[in-house]
Amino acid sequence: MSEILLVSAGGFLGAISRFAVSTQVQKRNRTSFPAGTLIVNLVGAFLLGLLIGLQIKGELYSLFGIGFMGAFTTFSTLMLESEQLKNTGKNLLFYSYIISSYLLGIGLALCGLLIGKMV
Repeated sequence: MSEILLVSAGGFLGAISRFAVSTQVQKRNRTSFPAGTLIVNLVGAFLLGLLIGLQIKGELYSLFGIGFMGAFTTFSTLMLESEQLKNTGKNLLFYSYIISSYLLGIGLALCGLLIGKMV
């Protein structure tokens, strides 16, 4: 039961954090490029890699790795925004968004993992 509460608390904090960060980034972005979601997902990829590299387990992983990161990052929004860019004919933004999300996301997750292992 305590694990459910930890995941729930982490999810609550992660969702609020995602909303706050994404909204602030998007306010500063004057284009239709979904920079808010990109930043949130890239930060999340790095932080999750870091947690894994630090070998965080148990309750702390339930709180941060599953709860917080699960709610902070958002694959579904990435897919929706990608489809919207594609459907509105913004092909350059579409490909930039998809490529940067995946390549930078994997790269930052790896960086976090390596940094975590070095600490």
